[in-house]
Amino acid sequence: MNSEWKEKITTADEAVKNIKSGDRIFVGTACATPRTLIEAVEDQAGSLSDIQLIHFLTDKSILERDGKYQTALQHKVFFVGTDTREAVKQGKADYVPISLTQVPRMIENGKIPLDVALIQVSPPDDHGYVSLGVSVDITWSAIQHAKIVIAEINPNMPRTFGNSFVSVESLDYLVMVDNPVIEYLHPAADEVSKQISRYVARIIDDGSTLQIGLGQIPNEMLKYLEDRKNLGIHSDVITDPILALIEKGVITGTEKEIHKGQIVTSYCMGSKKFYEYIDNNPMFAFYPIDYVCNPAILAGNSKLVSVTQAFAIDLTGQICADQFEGEFYSGVSTQPDFLRAAASQPGGKPIICLASTTPDQKKSRISPLLKEGEGVTIPRSDVHYVITEYGCAHLFGKSIRERALSLIEIAHPDYRSWLLAEGKRLGYLRPDLDLHSKIAYPVEEEHQVELKNGQSVLIRPSRASDFEGLQEIFYDMRPDDIYTRFFTRLKSFSASKAQHLCNVDYENEMAYVAVAGERENEEIIGSSCYFLDHSTNMADIAYMIKPQWQELGLGSHFQQIMINYAKSKGIAGFKADILSENKRMNKLAQNGPQVSSKTSFGVCEIEMVFT
Repeated sequence: MNSEWKEKITTADEAVKNIKSGDRIFVGTACATPRTLIEAVEDQAGSLSDIQLIHFLTDKSILERDGKYQTALQHKVFFVGTDTREAVKQGKADYVPISLTQVPRMIENGKIPLDVALIQVSPPDDHGYVSLGVSVDITWSAIQHAKIVIAEINPNMPRTFGNSFVSVESLDYLVMVDNPVIEYLHPAADEVSKQISRYVARIIDDGSTLQIGLGQIPNEMLKYLEDRKNLGIHSDVITDPILALIEKGVITGTEKEIHKGQIVTSYCMGSKKFYEYIDNNPMFAFYPIDYVCNPAILAGNSKLVSVTQAFAIDLTGQICADQFEGEFYSGVSTQPDFLRAAASQPGGKPIICLASTTPDQKKSRISPLLKEGEGVTIPRSDVHYVITEYGCAHLFGKSIRERALSLIEIAHPDYRSWLLAEGKRLGYLRPDLDLHSKIAYPVEEEHQVELKNGQSVLIRPSRASDFEGLQEIFYDMRPDDIYTRFFTRLKSFSASKAQHLCNVDYENEMAYVAVAGERENEEIIGSSCYFLDHSTNMADIAYMIKPQWQELGLGSHFQQIMINYAKSKGIAGFKADILSENKRMNKLAQNGPQVSSKTSFGVCEIEMVFT
């Protein structure tokens, strides 16, 4: 052991005797929480006055004694975790709602003064450098600006690359420990979380760079990405689920523009297996949080996807993510930084996910207005994708009416009527609006199809909020097409008429739209629908397609998809009345199964019976 730093070794009790009354003490983050030092500080709390522990997410920064978290100290926290929640309620801890990215700057300019830093690091290498291991985050800044740095030296701490190395000369007192690095595993996901995860995974493209928050859903979502190619990671935190995707060759980072081929992060929470994998592994690069979230660095990642969880949202899109049923819970963390960065990058996707109800289903997490005790963490102007177990809503650039309707469609069916009534009461929705769907959006009915010109379009189930897109189709149609479609020369197509063709229940009636372009800016280019006649178990069908998208095979795709869905619902067949002069539609119908037809007074009555 090098004699230059051997003299700094002492016991935890002796090291913390350097703490004075009134000191502000930083505590290392997450799985690098220096528990031995914290316990020593607690033991000496009786001889100290007005000291304060300052920290982000920690694991037992407040000690668990007799089955309860108890502390004799005052805490200031940027994240309300399991170990600090009760202290916040009791007034022994103060929660600071701030983006973690701003904390290093506040430490540097003295707005967060630090007298002492308590951290945990790896043993020094031959050159006299320790590694911050699994937690660089704001610890790096704390080390640079604290007057005294006391470090636990743990041989089990991984050595990580990036900007995690600190000269042992920067450390004032060293306490030797030999404890397993704290492990963290997400609890098993329930069915709601799994369904939301599947919805999230569906909109992530090959070559995307992912930021994954600590929530259960973002990490569960990774399990559904095994068929993707060349994903990258640039995230504030990483956890175990990325290992499987690395081993399967899904996460390669080869399409990243910056830190190509590397997984960039600021801290890690996982299992012993994960820690062994990142140890001395140059694929992983750990950097201070203000570097990881630097807008200029984030701008180097096109197709950046940010996936975070929330607790509540109102019908205008305001998000609460750090309070749960009135109690402070979790924190702002880096959500605003990544959401805005993902929104600004080509192909980026800012995604917020939440269960539609509380676990007991007694309260909707989508509400007309945020309740007392639900502060706005993310303003509605920054919200893009919102996903529940009932579907996906894209809110950015939408009006209040469009937002409210889209969110009601992904709410739990038991609360949709209430939300609809409240939306009308608040003036967000038209008084004559109704919603037919009582089930989840059938995401399995999204079909990517290729047209005759080689262009790929998405055919998906329609939503009530698609009515304006159907109006656009109508006003693009030629007068003769309008006549053959509606049997009359309509001059206008009201919102209520358009709603009739897209606001369906997905059971006795079904409608699809074909969309071109990115999901964030999709253009509805065609629609199809059927409505069941219960007396015959036959369904009436109808189509509308923009003129420039006709004769490309879109109608054939619509028809086959509708046939397959109708058969799955036990429907006997389709019927349609088509003007004899409408050659294209007659030809399309004749391509259906077991078709019979008769013509009278210029109208061809078509029936197709499913086998």
